[in-house]
Amino acid sequence: MRTVTLEEHFVSPGFLKGPGKAFTEQIRGRGPTGARLYEQLQDVGAQRIAGMDAAGIDMQVLSLNAPGLEQTPAPEQIILAEEANDFVAEAIRQYPGRLSAFASLPTAAPEKAAQELDRRVTQDAFRGALINGHTVGRYLDDPVFSPIFECAAALNVPIYLHPTLPPTAVLDTSYAGFSPPVSAMLATAAWGWHIETATHLIRMVLGGLFDRYPALQVIVGHMGEGIPFMLPRMERNLPQTVTGLKHPTGFYFRENVHYTFGGFNFATTFQNLLQEVGVGRIMFSVDYPYGSMVEAKTFLETLNLTEADRDAIAHRNAERLLGL
Repeated sequence: MRTVTLEEHFVSPGFLKGPGKAFTEQIRGRGPTGARLYEQLQDVGAQRIAGMDAAGIDMQVLSLNAPGLEQTPAPEQIILAEEANDFVAEAIRQYPGRLSAFASLPTAAPEKAAQELDRRVTQDAFRGALINGHTVGRYLDDPVFSPIFECAAALNVPIYLHPTLPPTAVLDTSYAGFSPPVSAMLATAAWGWHIETATHLIRMVLGGLFDRYPALQVIVGHMGEGIPFMLPRMERNLPQTVTGLKHPTGFYFRENVHYTFGGFNFATTFQNLLQEVGVGRIMFSVDYPYGSMVEAKTFLETLNLTEADRDAIAHRNAERLLGL
């Protein structure tokens, strides 16, 4: 069974020295496990390929690690996006057919971001872009980001919406007051990352982004960041008479969004996602190096699916969406 994974991370030298320094140093300080993660993030060569071979992963679509570039000033974003994209483009040239990538974009400079997306897709065969949440508190439903979506729609490539920390005001209001380890985890991998991303995507829907760009496709990870569980209630309480959109709320989550499940190897959560959006919208992922390729592959193989549906999730849906 061929496998393609879409939420697989790397760091570039410029990112390590700049916006990624604090986060990656924090990872590095977590003992032997953290040191291993730190090294794996930097490797886009032989060791990564060997790990893919051992786990039976045929292709990884790479993306720059969180927190990405979105919280840095626009001039710095422009420079670092080019550096990160150049770095991963060289890795793809070294391992064609095994590695691909989503572009990093200077979202604080939307016209420049659109130019960078166009260049990477047309010249380097990147498969879209990954955006790490809000840009200093500004969400993607804001019309200022229109150049990015116009470009993505014209190129017929998706945008991967990846988690980031909520804005500072939300962190201070909703996640403070506990011990530092509890607050940190509550605001990130245990809750905050996912709720923040779900809210962001809902804003994109309610802001009419997909009415303006009806062919645009967005990808979210982690089994939909909680949206499938809430989708029936949103459909009931946000009818067209309230939203003013061209379609019912649920239409957009089933027609303009694809879902991966890296790091969420939970069978009951998968069944909820499958029942709400259908097999054609779900794609395999690992969330490497934070997730184990072996464990993710085992999870995929043991899901209660027909072989045709398993193949769709393992590679066919990604191949269709990304033009692989």
